[in-house]
Amino acid sequence: MSESYFPRWREVTPAEGAVVAPDERLSWPHTGVMGVQHVIAMFDATVLAPILMGFDPNIAILMSGIGTLIFFLITGGRVPSYLGSSFAFIGVVIAATAYAGKGPNANIGVALGGIVACGVVYVVIGAIVQAIGTGWIERFMPPVVTGAVVAVIGLNLAGIPIKNMAASNFDAWMQVVTFVSVGLVAVLTRGMLQRLLILVGLLVASVIYAVLPNGMCLRKPLDLSGIANAAWVGMPSFTAPVFDTNAMLLIAPVAIILVAENLGHLKAVTAMTGRNLDPYMGRAFIGDGVATIVSGGVGGTGVTTYAENIGVMAVTKIYSTAVFMVAALIAILLGFSPKFGAVIQAIPLPVMGGVSIVVFGLIAVAGAKIWVDNKVDFSQNKNLIVAAITLILGTGDFTLKFGGFALGGIGTATFGAILLYALLNRGQRSTR
Repeated sequence: MSESYFPRWREVTPAEGAVVAPDERLSWPHTGVMGVQHVIAMFDATVLAPILMGFDPNIAILMSGIGTLIFFLITGGRVPSYLGSSFAFIGVVIAATAYAGKGPNANIGVALGGIVACGVVYVVIGAIVQAIGTGWIERFMPPVVTGAVVAVIGLNLAGIPIKNMAASNFDAWMQVVTFVSVGLVAVLTRGMLQRLLILVGLLVASVIYAVLPNGMCLRKPLDLSGIANAAWVGMPSFTAPVFDTNAMLLIAPVAIILVAENLGHLKAVTAMTGRNLDPYMGRAFIGDGVATIVSGGVGGTGVTTYAENIGVMAVTKIYSTAVFMVAALIAILLGFSPKFGAVIQAIPLPVMGGVSIVVFGLIAVAGAKIWVDNKVDFSQNKNLIVAAITLILGTGDFTLKFGGFALGGIGTATFGAILLYALLNRGQRSTR
């Protein structure tokens, strides 16, 4: 009998530390608990990304759940991954919309059109991979390239919290309090509390901000009226995309970055599960691309597979795709709570700035980790030059203009890394 499209999860009761495979599951109550844990793991980053772009966090949470279900359906439930808001879009969205960093983004429609275009490009890449295999992707994007591109995302965004999210000296000190709080949680706590270092650190810093005296006008009073007035259940505010050519040309190349992220995540899950997921790579790209199109079509951010959730899998050794189906359903329920969105909007801006410093730094370090994990040899001039130039192009926001179109730092660094590696690699071969 032929294998069914979706896995027929076999219920298991594993010994402590034993692996639960993608086509296995715990009891449904335990699966539900694990689903909650995965929602919590993705929560802080998925919420932070839309805030930094002026998007509605409720929509982002809702679309992360819907996107994960789309991914589940297209991959046949074979790939354990959660889709959340991608940070790769932040720089290009801010550039395309001229977003000032506070409140709703007035030009969100233009950004959404670019996100939809990015999703279309992503689907096309996935279709090509599905048709001819993964070898060409790995040749064009070896670890030295993917590591540099991921690192550049964090480095390019570094100026946002430092320049735009600290209006006063007090705000700057609150950023220090925030990232120190996150650091202490990361080092001094254990278990699930440690896994939630961003969320817990944010809560601690918010409490400190709230209790500090305002008699000397050091801070803005917290406005909690929005929380009190928000309904517990309600429809999110959907927004339609506007298809502006310049914005689409600026944002669409992010698909290359999403490919790099997804490729890295699939390789990581393959290593952890011992299951070869390469046959599902094309479908994974298509699933992520379709999810990005659907999200951008209603007002959500572009989505990507989440390293946070891969980390949870690594710790728990539970790789059941049933867990991610449950997590997606929980996220969808949260998306229909305006009260939840109001709580997010009430977080003080300097606290969000401090969290952003941590998150963007972690993204940069994740790029370096790709180099370390793959033992990239920087004694080879080819690798050294590609990494060096890519980092500076992205960090310095090097911009190239083609007529009325401008390719910003992340896009320039991404395409520069791919093309430069191809050129130097070919040159190296020709000298042998």
